[in-house]
Amino acid sequence: MITATQKPIDEIKETISPYKRVLVLGCASCVAECAAGGEKETGMLASTLRMAAKMEGKEVTIREKTLDRQCVKDFVVQLDDIIDEYDAVLSLGCGAGVQAVAEIFPELPIIPALNTEFLGETRDQGFWVESCVGCGDCMLYYFGGICPLARCSKQLLNGPCGGSKDGRCEVDPEVPCAWQLIIERLERFNALDRLEKIFPPKDWSKKQGQGPRKIIREDQQR
Repeated sequence: MITATQKPIDEIKETISPYKRVLVLGCASCVAECAAGGEKETGMLASTLRMAAKMEGKEVTIREKTLDRQCVKDFVVQLDDIIDEYDAVLSLGCGAGVQAVAEIFPELPIIPALNTEFLGETRDQGFWVESCVGCGDCMLYYFGGICPLARCSKQLLNGPCGGSKDGRCEVDPEVPCAWQLIIERLERFNALDRLEKIFPPKDWSKKQGQGPRKIIREDQQR
């Protein structure tokens, strides 16, 4: 999932300060899972901003609404009936959600309330870890389901650096050595021979350098 964290409240207050009618818009998907932009967080932020405005003697209208997803047009158009009531939208969606709302309502400023962080997994309550860089050429089969680009601090593709100690990364001893995990995982599958394959430098053209990436599935189009 896409993870995010809320921007500092002072930054948020500054970015919405020119506007008198603000819709605080939550997203009930990825950023809700990582406790950054769901209905609860949206309500808390809106309440904080209303309280701050009152204490500063400002006359502003701040309301909140949460969509199932901000990155899907079918959900964003649910705002059609109310969008004219606002001067700006403060989005608690990821970067993709902010841009999707902005594209559908180009007449309004869509202001991000979150910093989008990474593609990750939920490891435990309140604990998320980066696990994918979206390279466009998945190699997890060869590495036992562990991505060296996301989880090796040096992004090494052809074996460990030799600097780890007791299975911990030399860059940060709090982080498990990704290559130690890869080797142990492949041993479990009797698949260490997969490491005999030599990987050239990553072809990042599949990730960047050609503008926004697209996926088109004609069988899914109406």
